[in-house]
Amino acid sequence: MSSFENILRLLPYERPFLFVDNIESLTDDGAIGSYTIRNDEPFLAGHFPGNPVVPGVILTEIMCQIGLVTLAMHLMKLDEHSKVLPAFTSANVDFLSKVIPEDKLIVESKKVYFRFGKLKCTVTCKKEDGTVVAKGELAGMVVKSEA
Repeated sequence: MSSFENILRLLPYERPFLFVDNIESLTDDGAIGSYTIRNDEPFLAGHFPGNPVVPGVILTEIMCQIGLVTLAMHLMKLDEHSKVLPAFTSANVDFLSKVIPEDKLIVESKKVYFRFGKLKCTVTCKKEDGTVVAKGELAGMVVKSEA
């Protein structure tokens, strides 16, 4: 099993709140992964009826799960028995283009720093065609859980 698959198995999320389909790259300096917006995402029914658009808060969560949480878990060198709790601490994100059902998003993060358990990254979210939909800085921490 690859380290990417191990990280995916360790993520403390599940559908409908798991926003990671694949991790393409994971190094000590950053992460690249993807998520495709499904037609049946629960948040699309109300945002906006008849003209579904992915909310910015969900785009931020996608960026966090792929660009921040997977990278922090990699940097912490967790094993298959580890249980973790991510804690999102700050965001400064610009939203530049709308995202609709069936858009495949590619998220790329670059580590700014990882110290005292806190990770800060610059993160870019693009559509498959290269259109940047959101970018900014995200910070958080991943702590080991006993439960």
